[in-house]
Amino acid sequence: MMEHAIAREKAARLVAEMTLEEKASQLRYDAPAIPRLGIPAYNWWNEGLHGVARAGTATVFPQAIGLAAMFDGQILYEIAQVIAHEGRAKYNAASAHGDRDIYKGLTFWSPNINIFRDPRWGRGHETYGEDPCLTAELGVKFVKGLQGDGEYLKAAACAKHYAVHSGPEAVRHSFDAQATPKDMWETYLPAFEALVKDGDVEAVMGAYNRTNGEPCCGSKTLLKDILLEKWGFQGHVVSDCWAIRDFHENHHVTDTAPQSAAMALENGCNVNCGITYIHLMAAYQEGLVTEEQITDACIRLLATRFRLGLLGDVKTPYDAITLLENDTDEHDALALKAAEKSMTLLKNDGILPLNPEKVKTLAVIGPNADSKLCLEGNYNGTSSRYVTFLAGLQQACREAGVRLLFAPGSMLFKDKSEVLSQRQDDRLSEAVAIAEMADAVIACMGLDATMEGEEGDTGNQYFSGDKNDLELPDAQKRLLSAVAKTGTPLVTVVAAGSALRVEEGNAILWAWYPGQAGGTALANLVFGKVSPSGRLPLTFYHGIDELPDFEDYSMKNRTYRYFEGKPLYPFGFGLSYTEFIYSDACFRDGAVTVTLKNTGKMDADEVIQVYVKCDSAHAPLHPVLCGFKRVHVKAGEEMKAEIALTKNAFTVVDDQGNRLPCEKGVLYVGGSQPDALSRQLTGKECLKIQL
Repeated sequence: MMEHAIAREKAARLVAEMTLEEKASQLRYDAPAIPRLGIPAYNWWNEGLHGVARAGTATVFPQAIGLAAMFDGQILYEIAQVIAHEGRAKYNAASAHGDRDIYKGLTFWSPNINIFRDPRWGRGHETYGEDPCLTAELGVKFVKGLQGDGEYLKAAACAKHYAVHSGPEAVRHSFDAQATPKDMWETYLPAFEALVKDGDVEAVMGAYNRTNGEPCCGSKTLLKDILLEKWGFQGHVVSDCWAIRDFHENHHVTDTAPQSAAMALENGCNVNCGITYIHLMAAYQEGLVTEEQITDACIRLLATRFRLGLLGDVKTPYDAITLLENDTDEHDALALKAAEKSMTLLKNDGILPLNPEKVKTLAVIGPNADSKLCLEGNYNGTSSRYVTFLAGLQQACREAGVRLLFAPGSMLFKDKSEVLSQRQDDRLSEAVAIAEMADAVIACMGLDATMEGEEGDTGNQYFSGDKNDLELPDAQKRLLSAVAKTGTPLVTVVAAGSALRVEEGNAILWAWYPGQAGGTALANLVFGKVSPSGRLPLTFYHGIDELPDFEDYSMKNRTYRYFEGKPLYPFGFGLSYTEFIYSDACFRDGAVTVTLKNTGKMDADEVIQVYVKCDSAHAPLHPVLCGFKRVHVKAGEEMKAEIALTKNAFTVVDDQGNRLPCEKGVLYVGGSQPDALSRQLTGKECLKIQL
């Protein structure tokens, strides 16, 4: 791959031929063409969180939180490869027709590696969950898959939102996230450091908020001191969209747009998503920025375009990719595999998998049963192959000779008035009636990205995309209660991007936002073609009364590492249709080896998890994840697995933010956390290895 130094050298030669005004123009996200130098227009804004987004037909994979639930870096790497491939196909087609508009470029502003510290945050489903180890490991795999390993970058990844950003959405433009040095270096920064140092991520996006008083997109501490100097970042920095405008309009750390542009540029923000950098020339004329600063930023940006093979008279292996290689059967099969591996079984009294010999009539109810929106999540593309939960179950029932009855039963959203409450219940009796006639009920409940998501998402503007509680909408709660009273065995399927308190049902299956193949995946799991193998990438709580204030960024009593109570369901938890027995665990040369036997009757995946509890006053309250591996074991067979541990496994972070070695402690290896609730839910202990 073209080295950063070579790309910088090429860019410097080209930039030397530009006027100051031309250099400044290239720092906009919608950079104009410079025909005399053979530089085409380029729009830096594109999205690829779980598939090429907002650019027409593309493969839609499970939302990021569902991808995290796979606990599988290799499959995430393959998914990122597909995103880059489809992105190249779209770029080649669009540019060949002179279309260089937004969402047509090769700089994808993904992944979102913020820590999902509080389940109320609406954008949490864009992340890989609450754990720094899981987030870092998956983030690096995504970056490497997206950027490729050829002579040129296949696409450019972007680590966002740097840093200490995870709600609330309503105040993100003015909020100051206060975090201690320990929390910064133990929780909020490790994933960014990993993506820079281990993933060679090409871009980093600043956050809207301030962190410890400094606006993130103009923070000397975050951008200059840590990112550029301490970590040696070689790529480019982009602002979040219109975040630099917040400097003077909301954060009030500057008075004018030229001052805001100068603060961002001075501290290392190279490209502005927004319009504030149109004031760079005014800032220059006022003596607030130098030509050298503008030149350096321009060189960094053109270096990325050289690394992508977009400048100069070059040919790349990716130029021949056409739209025939977009939206393929192979990509759809990978989307199905990901959906199957992400869905997480939280409860099962034996009703699952359904037996067609006993379940002759199946009732499917719920507002998400026939919804495409609940498959997508946000920052999504548009699939040509959506299979809703209802459609997937209908196909499976036809094949099994099972009669399927359907009634939505309720609307999706929350009550806003008594009149609306009555309207929401006007289909309830129909759902109850078919439940009474059925041998089993599948209730497709939950949310979609209009109810949890980014500020301004249409359905939840009154909470700016965040959740004000951890409950299902009231109409859905009434529906579940009414159906449960029929006594018909109930399987509750929840599509959501976060933690909710759901306890009704003989079985509970968390589907996340499972992508275009969600319905097929659900049917395959429900009827036992595949064993569930997803694991929770975040803690499920009983309610928000167990949590600190939403605006409190301290990690005290947050996430599985520091939570002082008993969760509803613990991080790392998920049930299977089979049983795995662990034995012969040992630690040697930075890895844990363990023997795993599938004692059940189904071939199945298992997610091996390794946790460490360091013997130090600086260690988190509970053992922390330090390695994981997904394996496939055939029924009745056993295998020996090796799980490499992270380089930070035997370290702790002190109150000053220093990472210190810790040589004493205990390792735990098993299919879940070594906590009491996991033992209770699984009936198993984790194996211990004394360090």
